[in-house]
Parts: sequence; C-alpha cells; structure tokens
Amino acid sequence: MKRLRPFSYFEPAKLEEAVEIAAERGNGTYFLAGGTDLFVRMKRGEISPSTLINLKRIGDLNRIEKDPKGGLRIGPLVRISEIEHSPLVLSTQPMLAQAAGRLGSPSIRNLATVGGNIGRASPASDIAPSLMVLQARVSVEGPKGKRELEVAQLFSGPGQTILSRAEVMTSFLIPEIGPRTGTVYLRLGRREGMDCALVGVAALLTLSNKTNEATEARIALASVGPVPLRANRAEEVLLSGPLTEERIREAARAAGEGCTPISDIRASGSYRKEMVEVLTRRAISELFYSVRGEKEK
Repeated sequence: MKRLRPFSYFEPAKLEEAVEIAAERGNGTYFLAGGTDLFVRMKRGEISPSTLINLKRIGDLNRIEKDPKGGLRIGPLVRISEIEHSPLVLSTQPMLAQAAGRLGSPSIRNLATVGGNIGRASPASDIAPSLMVLQARVSVEGPKGKRELEVAQLFSGPGQTILSRAEVMTSFLIPEIGPRTGTVYLRLGRREGMDCALVGVAALLTLSNKTNEATEARIALASVGPVPLRANRAEEVLLSGPLTEERIREAARAAGEGCTPISDIRASGSYRKEMVEVLTRRAISELFYSVRGEKEK
C-alpha cells in the first residue's frame, strides 16, 4: 500500500453544490459514496485524486421508494445491505435483493452503495446485470442539466462510464415486473460471499398465457466481457418458439458463444464460457418451471 497524497475534501449538503464543485475542480475529482473500492484503489496507487466530494450529506440520494408513476426508485447512496433486506425490494424486485446478497461480505455490503457499484463500471458487478435485465434507467445531473439513460448505456469500458467527471447519478428507476414473469440471478465464485464473480447470469422470462412460448426474455452476464453485457443471441433463441429443453440448451450455448471472457489467475476464458452456458441453462429452466408453478424436472 502507498501513502496517500494530499487532496481537497468537500461535504456538500445539496446536489447542485456537489456538481458545481466538481465542475470547478475538473480532472482529478472523484465523488465519494461508500468508498469500499475508491479507498483501496487510492492506497494501491491506482488513482490519486486531487479532490474528493463526499455525497453522504445529500439526503435525497439514499431513499428506496415507490415511484408515483409506477416502479421502484432507488437512490445511488442506498447501501447494498439495504437493498438486500428491504421489504419493498424483496416484494417487488426479488432478483435485485438476491444479487445484492451475493455481493462481497456483510461488512462490504454495509458500506458499499448501488451508485458506487455501478459507477465503478466493473465487468464483474453483481448489481449491473440485474438492473440491465430489469430495464432500469438511471437519472443523472451535471453542469449541462439532467438526463436519463438505460443502465447498460453507462458502460464504455472496464472501469469507465460515459459520464463526465461532474455528473452525479441521482436515482435508479426500475419498472414493475409484469404477470407470468420470473427473474433470477445466479453467480459462480471461488469463495462464497468473499470474491467477485467468476461468472454472473441475470435472467428474466415472461411466458405467454396460453402456450409455453416466451413473450419476453432478457439475459445479462457479468465477468465475461469488458463490460456487463446482454446475451442478445440467446434471447433471440428463447423467443423463436416453444420453450423445449433443446431450445433452452441452444440458448445457453448461444450465451456462452457470445461472450468474450479473459483468462486470469482466477479462471480461464474457456472455463468461464462453459460456466455461462451452465448457469444460463439453469436460470432459464428454473424460471420456466417456476412461472408455470411446477417443480423443475
């Protein structure tokens, strides 16, 4: 670990003030949320901020609430443990609570925030794939005003987003889940709860009222590309006809073939591809039977 270099530190009470400070300070400015990743990177010498802006005094950024127009709205300063245990999240978006419960250790989840996790833009994020298949949108505010984006649009590369240095995420809006729809997040790691995902698969499946055909199918993957990514070809396979065992297997193969994992000290690229196929097949099979109210065969 390296000794930290001196930096300027601010604790604004209003969002407008935080944006103004960031715009004035320019490059080298970082927003502080939970700090679980930021401080580690600083101590390793990977980054050396000239300015830190702590967002924790801005009260409107740490809420979980129903949106007046429908859906669930989550502030970027909401801690991962709050998402994991929130009755509102558990009752309306159980996959998101499931993914939150798989992220890191309890001590990490008690500090880390959803905004910090998404803003880090890690390819191994457990939260991003779930938000992507739920079609979540993130509201952003900066010097040029407000804008809203799909979560998947944020990521431009490993550890990189399209946001400017002075833009702040203000909330995540997650639409309501429709009828005959199931969601699940499956994750493979070397040590339960202590290691980032070797492979993560988030899946959503909606079945027709009269047939075994899917009317919606969305799959997003973690740790198998430069950014969290959608398995588009696998989704197309699932929507192309009745959901037989063979079609589910074909979709799982397409998910594995469509990703580009690297080999590193934790796992080989070929192993990750194989596990994408395994977890995708398991996820879709689980959802198919659960939505139908049957036990998996």
